[in-house]
Amino acid sequence: MSFLSRIMVLKSQAHFSAGVYNRFGGPSPAGLAIEGSRKKKSGQAKSRVGLLILGFMGVYAVIGGRLVEYAMKDQEVVSSILPPDRLMASRPDILDRNGEVLATDIRTVSLFAEPNKIVDADEAVEKLATVLPELDVRDTYKKLSVKTSHFAWLRRQLTPKQQSQILALGIPGIGFRPEKRRFYPGGSTAAHILGYVNIDNRGVAGMEKFIDDQGLADLASVGMTSDQPLEPVRLSIDLRVQNIVRDAVVNAVNNFQSKGAGAAVIDVHTGEVLAMASAPDFDPNDPQEGAKEGWLNRMTNGTFEMGSTFKTFSLAMALDSGKVKMTDSFDASKSIYIGGFTIHDFHGQRRWLTVPEIFQYSSNIGTARVIDIVGIDAQKDYLTKFGLLTKMQTELPEVKMPSQPRVWKKINSITISFGHGVSTTALQTGVAAAALVNGGKLIEPTFLPRTREQADQIATQVIKKSTSDNIRYLLDFNGYKGSGRVARVPGFAVGSKTGTADKVVNGRYSATLNFNSFIAAFPINDPRYAVITFCDEPKTGEKQYGGTISAGTAGPIAREIISRAAPILGIEPKFGEGGSALLVSY
Repeated sequence: MSFLSRIMVLKSQAHFSAGVYNRFGGPSPAGLAIEGSRKKKSGQAKSRVGLLILGFMGVYAVIGGRLVEYAMKDQEVVSSILPPDRLMASRPDILDRNGEVLATDIRTVSLFAEPNKIVDADEAVEKLATVLPELDVRDTYKKLSVKTSHFAWLRRQLTPKQQSQILALGIPGIGFRPEKRRFYPGGSTAAHILGYVNIDNRGVAGMEKFIDDQGLADLASVGMTSDQPLEPVRLSIDLRVQNIVRDAVVNAVNNFQSKGAGAAVIDVHTGEVLAMASAPDFDPNDPQEGAKEGWLNRMTNGTFEMGSTFKTFSLAMALDSGKVKMTDSFDASKSIYIGGFTIHDFHGQRRWLTVPEIFQYSSNIGTARVIDIVGIDAQKDYLTKFGLLTKMQTELPEVKMPSQPRVWKKINSITISFGHGVSTTALQTGVAAAALVNGGKLIEPTFLPRTREQADQIATQVIKKSTSDNIRYLLDFNGYKGSGRVARVPGFAVGSKTGTADKVVNGRYSATLNFNSFIAAFPINDPRYAVITFCDEPKTGEKQYGGTISAGTAGPIAREIISRAAPILGIEPKFGEGGSALLVSY
C-alpha cells in the first residue's frame, strides 16, 4: 500500500474515533447512545428465548400429564380382568400312577374388544361372524356399541386357526389376550375322577376341585401363581384299568338299555382306587355337552339300596359276634309275616339252610333269622363301623350322605339285613366289601398313591381275621356254586355276591324296575383287589343268568373288568384247580 493510501486510512479511523470517544479516551455522547441501543436489543432477545423455552416446557408438561392420565385410566378400566401373568397361571399336570398324562394346560388366546375404538360395530360383527358362525350377533353388537367401554370379552379360548383368520380381517379395536386351557387327552375316560375346570381354569369338580381346595385357588386369588410349570399331581388310578372299567359300564348302558351303570376297582390292602367310572358321563374338554345326565357321579354322589350284597355284611356281623357259626342252620321253609309285610325268598328252597346255603341261595328268610339273633343295636353298630351309614371320606368333593330310618324297628332291621331300607353309595359299599376280605380292616378310599404301610396306620379293624376268612369262603363258594358264577373268570379265583333291589317309585317298591349291584374279590384265596359294579334300571340282560336281575347285568360288568384287567394288574392265572380254592374249618 502507498504512503498516500495509508494516510487516507488513518484519517478515516481518526474521524470515526472522534465521533465515539472524546479526547480523554472516554465514550462520547453519541457512543453512549449506540451502546444503550445494543444492550436493549440483547435483553429483548433473551426474554423472547426464555418465553419460548417456557412455552415448550408447558406444552410438553401438558402432553406428559395427559399420557399419565390415560395410562392410569386404562389400568383402572381393566382392573376387573385378570392381568396377563395371572391369566397364564398354570395348573399342575395330573398323572396316573404310571406317569401317563390325564390333564395338562395348553396355551391359547381369547378375543376381546375395545368398544371405544370400534369404528363401525355393524361391520365388525359381520366380519367376526364369518370366522365365528355361532357368534351371538345381537349380544356382540350390544357390547361393541357401548362407546364408553374400554374392554369386553368376545370369545374365550380360540383355536390358532381362528386367531389367524380374525387377524386377517383387520378390525380396529380387536385384540387377543394369552390364556391357558385345560386339556384332557383321554376325553371321557376318567371324567368323574378328574372333574373339570371353568373358563378361567379353576377347578369345578372332581380332583381338579380338590387341587384348588388344597390352596391353588387361594394362591390364584391373590396373584401368587405364575406360568411356570407346577409339580404334577399323581393319582392312584391306572389308566389301562380305567379304560377297561369305563368301556364295561358304557357297554352295560348300551347293551342292557339301562338308566346308568358304574364300577370301581379297589386295592384291598391300601384303599387305593385303581379305576372308577360312572355312565352316562361327559367329556371334561367340553363339560356342557354332558350337563343333562353325565355330570352325576353315580358311584359317589348317588345313593341306592344295594340289595342282597348287604347279606354279606349281615352274615359277617353275625359270625363276628360269636352268636352264629358257619355250621348253624336256620328255618327258611316258610315266609315271615311281620308288621303287615311278607318276607319271602326269590330262590326259595323251602327247607332249613346252613349259613353257606343262605348265602348261596341268597335267602331273605334265612338272613332275617340270622340278624334277629344279632339284634338291632349290634346291627346298626356294625354297619356304622363298616362305614355304610356315614359320609365317606375321600378326596372327591362329590360324596353323598347315606340314608337310614330315623327310628330302627324290627321290620327295618330285617329288610336292611338283605339290602332294603338303607341307601349308600356304590363306592363305599365296595370299600366295605374290601374290609370283609383283607383281614377285616376298613381303609378309607383314596385317589392318591398310598403304600400298604401308610394304609395300616389309618386302618380300623372292624371284624376279626377269622371272620374275614369265613366271608372269603362264602364269597368263593357263591362264586363257584351260586349266583356269582356269572363272574367266574377261568384261571382267576373270583369270589362274589349279587344284589337285586326293587326300586322305590312314588313311595312303593316297583315290580319291574331294579337297581342291581355286584361285589367281587380276586384272587379270593389271597385277595388283592375288590370290584363293585351296578346297573340301574336295565330293560334287558343276559338271559342265561336271569335277564334283568343282578346276575344278568351287574355280574357281566364285573366279569368283563376282571377278565381284561387281572393280567394287567399282575395276577397270574391258575388253571385246573376246580372247586373252592379255600379250605376253612368250621
